[in-house]
Amino acid sequence: MIALVAVLIFLVSTVFAMLGMGGGMLHVPILLWFGYPLKTVAQPVGILLNGITTLVALVVYARNRLVDWKGSWGMAAAALLAAPLGSIVARMVADRLLIILLVLMIFFAAIRTLMTAHKAEPEKFAPSRMRQVLGTIVVAFAAFLGAMLGLGGGTLISPMLMWMGYPTKKAVATSAFVVTVSSASGFAGRVGHMAASWELILVLSLAVMLAAWLGSWVMATRAKPKWVKYGYSLLLVGVGIKLLIPIL
Repeated sequence: MIALVAVLIFLVSTVFAMLGMGGGMLHVPILLWFGYPLKTVAQPVGILLNGITTLVALVVYARNRLVDWKGSWGMAAAALLAAPLGSIVARMVADRLLIILLVLMIFFAAIRTLMTAHKAEPEKFAPSRMRQVLGTIVVAFAAFLGAMLGLGGGTLISPMLMWMGYPTKKAVATSAFVVTVSSASGFAGRVGHMAASWELILVLSLAVMLAAWLGSWVMATRAKPKWVKYGYSLLLVGVGIKLLIPIL
């Protein structure tokens, strides 16, 4: 069973690494489908894999000089502080409500990505001051909500950076940096309640490392942003429907 989980997580992590996200919004549903408990396995393992994926992707993006280091430090600091709070709140919320919120986040990301897929890449993006102030506020909220749901916040961070005028590849790369910080902080708030086996953690960690390298390399050197966004949106819609049916 672990091998099948690893294959599925490898596939989705490859796609999400291309978008500067860790894949937590799909890691958690995959683990749930295979019967792993939500709060003690699916969410903590999901956010750990989320951070590993974006960390490996970040190395590739940094080598290609795509990360906006200057504009993202405030965002990273906000993520570092807000994510543990989200992890604490998650332990006080019913599992059913957390799954419903996860489905809403999935549909939001799918719709928002489809709306921007056809737009031309911007030639300029927001001034440094605006990126720091506006980005810090929105990322704090994204990191809090992401950690509460077992995600890294990239679902909101990548679209937010694009709204601010970042070119797709620069938004993806910068999001990878912020999500890495957010995931690490969120996982720190959950590690004491994790009940996953070391075999599961090791196999899945190796799978996402390979996937992250492959996905980030393709995005940095080969991929067309428009087609990546279309494929990503369709994948999210399918997963959202799959999660929603049992609840309804």
